[in-house]
Amino acid sequence: MGRIVVEVMPKPEILDPQGKAIGTGLERLGLSGFTGVRQGKLFHLTVEGEVTADALAQAREAAASLLSNPVIEDVVSVREADDAEASR
Repeated sequence: MGRIVVEVMPKPEILDPQGKAIGTGLERLGLSGFTGVRQGKLFHLTVEGEVTADALAQAREAAASLLSNPVIEDVVSVREADDAEASR
């Protein structure tokens, strides 16, 4: 079985209150090396057999029409999972 990874993030101009809360929490924990946090979404789509160009095209269509809200989010990546991701 193959796996496709889809990453969705809020558009840069959209406020990210969850990311801001996480950033504040990191500071409270004394973890000060981070300059910003944005929270997005990660989807793993499993397909029968190998990941094909057609499967990737269908995943891109799903990402644009179902997995993201194009008004406030960008689909930043649709790709075949690498070995480490595929084993999760």
